[in-house]
Amino acid sequence: MRVKEVADLVGISVRTLHHYDEIGLLTPEKTTESGYRIYSDQDLETLQQILFFRELGFPLKEIKEIVNSPSFDRREALELQRNMLLEKRSQLDKMIATIDKTIRHMKGEIQMTNEEKFEGFDFRHNPYEQEARERWGDEAVDKTNAKIKNMSQAEQEAMGSQMNAIYQKLASLRHDSPESAEAQAAIKEWYVFLNTMGCYSLEAFKGLGQMYVDDERFTKNIDRFGEGLAQFMRDAMAIYADRNKQR
Repeated sequence: MRVKEVADLVGISVRTLHHYDEIGLLTPEKTTESGYRIYSDQDLETLQQILFFRELGFPLKEIKEIVNSPSFDRREALELQRNMLLEKRSQLDKMIATIDKTIRHMKGEIQMTNEEKFEGFDFRHNPYEQEARERWGDEAVDKTNAKIKNMSQAEQEAMGSQMNAIYQKLASLRHDSPESAEAQAAIKEWYVFLNTMGCYSLEAFKGLGQMYVDDERFTKNIDRFGEGLAQFMRDAMAIYADRNKQR
């Protein structure tokens, strides 16, 4: 199959497949004299593995090491992925149940305890931690983890509420210019919030914003607050970083 056919079959972009080839993650078995990439059935099986790992939050660098390892066993990997997906589904089921309870609570049908309002959330496990370490080093991530670990359950819940409030504020502004005073004030709140947990330079803050758009996992999660929010935040964060670096 040619690259366009594979992209249409799988539902990913041709650009993504080209990127996988460029970094040595998935190089097609053949290339025609005209330069067309030709993917074999074995290549498609490898691509399936890559996409399962991506869905589970593995960074590309780690996926490359796994699938290229001489000891890699595809069946063993599938069993591992299945178990991880079942765990992920369990957490999502809990969060959906929390949403359903919250709607009923808002209607006055039931009363929820503070603990019930946050069932399904778990700040102790960060699926993006390894990627953050690779981009910005261990120190900032370790500081963040240490602070969260030392927080009480109530403090973690308060942190989650504050984070959601900032996202909601930014979502309400996403149709405005990211340069506006309101947008910059809100994105400053995000910068201050992140630095209460870790130590993010302006450059790292700007890089994080770019990842919100480059990494579909971030985009999907952020855009749950409002379509286009990830891109708006990326632009606002870049403007904030560039303006404040000049001071």
